Amino acid sequence: MDFQKRSLGFLSLAFLFITGSSAEYLIHQVTESKGTESNSSYSLQSNLGVTRVWRDDRPSSKIVTIAGYSVIKGRGEPYESSVFEAAGYKWRLVLYVTGNKNDGGNGYISLYVRMEETESLRYGWEVNVDLKLFVHNPKQHKYLTVTDGAVKRFNAAKKEWGFGQLISLATFENTNQGYIVQDTCSFGAEILIVKPANQQEKVTFISNPPNNVFTWKILRFSNLEDKFYYSADFLVGDRYWRLGFNPKGSGGGRPHALPIFLYAQGFRSNAVATNTWGAVNLRLKNQRSSNHRQLYSAAWYPIRSGYGVGVNNIILMADLKDTSKGYLVNDAIIFEAEMVKVSVTNIVPV
Repeated sequence: MDFQKRSLGFLSLAFLFITGSSAEYLIHQVTESKGTESNSSYSLQSNLGVTRVWRDDRPSSKIVTIAGYSVIKGRGEPYESSVFEAAGYKWRLVLYVTGNKNDGGNGYISLYVRMEETESLRYGWEVNVDLKLFVHNPKQHKYLTVTDGAVKRFNAAKKEWGFGQLISLATFENTNQGYIVQDTCSFGAEILIVKPANQQEKVTFISNPPNNVFTWKILRFSNLEDKFYYSADFLVGDRYWRLGFNPKGSGGGRPHALPIFLYAQGFRSNAVATNTWGAVNLRLKNQRSSNHRQLYSAAWYPIRSGYGVGVNNIILMADLKDTSKGYLVNDAIIFEAEMVKVSVTNIVPV
């Protein structure tokens, strides 16, 4: 089968790290309301479902900078940040600089996000979060981004999520690695609420839809010019269609064979406009017998109008003009399109 596709109408925001005096223990917290997804990252490590990548952009929800890491180095108790708002809820960062021993954090930095002020939420509340945690690396001018790709389900029984093994202490405290500069380091979080879709786009294939046969009779065939002629539009499923042909031939069949193509046109009112599946039996009817010339064509038709699929040689011109064969009668031919399967798209509840 030959196919024809025809168109009829063709920050740089520099983060200032605070240089703390060795005699002072300062914790600076920065809360941001907006951020950007990774735009320059590469895979650094991936195991047991946890992925670590570099990214240029700072976290969108919270940054905690510790100017004076040496003061708290080796301390077992966690540091809990101030409450911050992200995605309409209240949170804290919880940082263990020697690791959370109850979460396999020996020899690691552990970092978590805890949901706060949940008393006003309705009974049985649940908040699903795409959570990313960060360690800043001033030497690389990037953020180490840690995630496991799993949606974190915060609820009354589980208000805290994070990573017991955010980054190993051996790596973090190695001055050549660049995570601690002038005794200062930074951590962050990005909290994005995951709201389940309440609608879905459903594509249904309908076999032998109503009003699926269209007949087109062309009179005075011998007087037709060397150009494409098109039928009236006909509606099957959610879309209008039309037939088209050139009486002098088309493509590889020209000038020895007669072509026929099915074109997808516009959509009916209120239809969901998407690619449309169209499967059709294209016929040149025999007007004296049931010996019709027929071909089957099936394709995805794009949203735009004027895309045609068909064949360049449904019949040889010599056979067509042989009046004894019954295809050209009284200087007229008859094309027929039988739409045997079309797709219809609807937006429905999940």
